[in-house]
Amino acid sequence: MPERLCNDPVLENLWHPVAAIPDVRERGPITTQLLGEKLVISGQAGEEIVVSEVSDVGIDRRLPVRESFGFVWTSLGSPPETLFDIPEFHEPDRWYENSGSFGVHTSAGRVVENFLDLAHFPFVHDGYLGEQPYTEVKEYSVGIDNGEIWATGCEFYQPIAAVSATDGQVTKYSYRLAHPFCPLLYKTSPLDPERFDVIGIFVQPMTEVQTCAHQFLCLLDEANDDATIKRFQAIIFSQDKPILENQVPKRLPLGPRAETPIRADKTSIQYRRWLTELGVSYGVIRDEAQQVAATKEEVR
Repeated sequence: MPERLCNDPVLENLWHPVAAIPDVRERGPITTQLLGEKLVISGQAGEEIVVSEVSDVGIDRRLPVRESFGFVWTSLGSPPETLFDIPEFHEPDRWYENSGSFGVHTSAGRVVENFLDLAHFPFVHDGYLGEQPYTEVKEYSVGIDNGEIWATGCEFYQPIAAVSATDGQVTKYSYRLAHPFCPLLYKTSPLDPERFDVIGIFVQPMTEVQTCAHQFLCLLDEANDDATIKRFQAIIFSQDKPILENQVPKRLPLGPRAETPIRADKTSIQYRRWLTELGVSYGVIRDEAQQVAATKEEVR
């Protein structure tokens, strides 16, 4: 086989999302990329789903496959036997939706950080997830529990917290990172204040600066149909996409002084420190000299 474009054993040995299962069943085979390598995903209705790594001369090898949370997962290396769990996914009264897969011209880490950022709600998602003058990010806690990042005690006023919402509300949040590129959000359900809706983005690092963000929802919702909820999520992501694609550099800087943090960035600071400790090198910038060079190259 030719030399790999990614020499990051941490990411090569992880499970990564590469397609929504309904897309494979209805439109397969699907051609995509993972860590710079070309993949073909096949398996129409009634068939086994197969992920193959391919080159210009044909199929090089068949990759491992998992079907979890409505998505196909694979790995270029030796992945663990299990994937993180989402207990709410198994609750019978919840409504589940693959709410779209969106290509973004930036690194996976940038997409994750945007998802974790409370402060951008009233500016980027004005009238939906936030509104001015409610811009304060209140104090919250961030830490690592059993190898996962958790941000808890987050609160934010939202005029339309979810498609099922009928009034504005102060929404309680918890963020969870059980995988470097798979952030999960637990937020107050408009239908049951004692339970939480779960929203996630499973980010596929196609290359260092090209990603596919696979969105999923696990909600308490008795009124809305698939099309309505997908449309709401598409509006939200369409507001994020131009912001993400205009960030420079596109790879995520990990240096502690690379980008000036504020109090609201505690989760991002922990996330960058976590990636550094894990040894992630693909799609990130690990020192300031690299950042200066990358920034100059991208703004030309």
